[in-house]
Amino acid sequence: MTNNDILRRLRYALNYSNSTLIEIFKQSEHEIGPFEIDNLLKKEEESGYVECSNALMELFLDGLVLYRRGRQDDRDQPQRTAAELTNNAILKKIRIALELKEEDMLAILKLVDVNISKSELSALFRREGQKNYKECGDQFLRNFLQGLTIRYRVGSTPQTAAEDL
Repeated sequence: MTNNDILRRLRYALNYSNSTLIEIFKQSEHEIGPFEIDNLLKKEEESGYVECSNALMELFLDGLVLYRRGRQDDRDQPQRTAAELTNNAILKKIRIALELKEEDMLAILKLVDVNISKSELSALFRREGQKNYKECGDQFLRNFLQGLTIRYRVGSTPQTAAEDL
């Protein structure tokens, strides 16, 4: 799954406008214009497509956390890491931003007929290298984003949500 695809799906699921995306980037102290947002939201085959780098996606996700939850204090600056942005990290940042509990995550996954246990879910949030760590695959992240779309977009069904993307 590309970062552009994740950005498009999150924008759609949370029903955010381009101006909201600009505000989210501002939360992580990154200035981005409407033209740049349009190019990030384009599909690969479209003219003007710009690839969303891991650094830019991390800025967006950190901004989303601050946009949804607010700043706690001046020490609440996102920690930038040079590590590769993995699906596990993306899933974790979305979970933090939306303040999702374990039960919420399981309910969202159930909306798209993905049934996993609490221990399987918690394995996705463990540190890489720990005994029970499990890598989050593209299909799992795609299903989770699809479940978010169903949960947050009023009147959305699994079929119409998939067609809209």
